[in-house]
Parts: sequence; structure tokens; C-alpha cells
Amino acid sequence: MTLSANPQPLDFVAAFSDPEAAARYADGPRRFVPGFEALHRMTGILLAERAPPDARVLVLGAGGGLELRALAEAHPGWTLVGVDPAGAMLRQAERTLGPLMARVTLVEGYIEDAPAGPFDAATCLLTLHFLDAGAREETVRGIHRRLRPGAPFVAAHGSFPQGAGSRARWLARYEAYAVASGADPEQAMRARAAVDANLPALDPDQDEAILRSGGFRDVEPFFAAFTWRGWVGRA
Repeated sequence: MTLSANPQPLDFVAAFSDPEAAARYADGPRRFVPGFEALHRMTGILLAERAPPDARVLVLGAGGGLELRALAEAHPGWTLVGVDPAGAMLRQAERTLGPLMARVTLVEGYIEDAPAGPFDAATCLLTLHFLDAGAREETVRGIHRRLRPGAPFVAAHGSFPQGAGSRARWLARYEAYAVASGADPEQAMRARAAVDANLPALDPDQDEAILRSGGFRDVEPFFAAFTWRGWVGRA
């Protein structure tokens, strides 16, 4: 998303494993994702519709801990398991969470490394866009297997029209929003080039179909902001 100035193929896990990049991570989403904090608040509301007050929540792609902190602060009875393949990001999450770590377990790895559950709810924010369609569906199925029947799942990530001309137009808007939000114009241009060269983004209808084929029902869109989309469904 905002990982590198290099438009050549990237190893996203390696990029996020850089401690300096992890320490700077909190600035990126706020500038590149419209409504970033609101997305976290909405996610908590949607999960709470079906999750109990003492829910155990799986957070896949826990990153630097911003989502974990938002959920833990809004729902003091919840315990959370955050999973991420980048150790540097998990160490940043520990710093972000501070005393909230008493209710959070962090796991370095991918969905197959997550506890078997069953969990009462799950999220995967700003993560699935790093995976191609096949790996994306496998990951969604892995989340589904770890949830109680009827448990809510919220996913949100880069998802925008990929047709001729459409991808370039939406990526230009991605760049323009970042600049309007205070990002350095050169950084925003490089981020756009990196996304264009490396991110296997899909059309929103393809992403929704993957959630359904991965086992989720009653899938509904709830978030749309330039190149970003979000859905809620239940196991």
C-alpha cells in the first residue's frame, strides 16, 4: 500500500518486517485510506451485532495494532488474537496497545498459524489485497473454519474496478487523496506506482464472490471510499 518507492516486484512481508517501516506505519493508513478511524468504529459496531460481550475475536493482518487497539478500547469485555506474518509489526502492536495487551495474544504467521478457535467474530482489514484470488479464497476459508456458526466477519481492503482505463483512473484518485491528506507528493506518486506494479487488486464483485465461496453468507457491503471496499458476513 505505502511500502516502497520501488515499482519493481515487492516482498510485502519483508517490507513490513523493517522496524523503521513498522514504526512509521501508523501515518500511512490515515493518509491513504479515507475514513480509516471510522472504518475501525464501524467494524466494532458490526461485530457487536452478533458477538457476545465477552467475545473472543480473531484479527488477521493485525499489523501495528491500530485495529486491535480500537476494538479493545470500544469493547472492554472482548479478548483478541492478532495474527500477522511480520514480527516487526507485531512488536509495534505491543507498543501501540500498551496495557491493553493484557487482553490480546499476538501470533506471528498466517491464517494456518492462528488458533483453531472457535472464535465469536473475526476481521481482516487492509490485508486481503496482498493475495491473489486463489490465496485470498483459501485465507477466507481458513477464517471461516475458525468461527462459530453465525459469527460475524468483517473484511475491508483495496478493491476497485479493474477494467480498461478504470484501474489507472482509480489509482490516480488514490494518489490524489493521499496528497490532499498531507502525504508528500513524491511519496504518494511512488506509493501509487508500487500498488500498480505489485498489488493483485480485484473488482469489488469478485471480492464479494470470494467471501461467499469461502463460506460466508448474508454478505453485505458497508464501506466504499475511493479504492477501498468493506463487507460484513456471517459464518
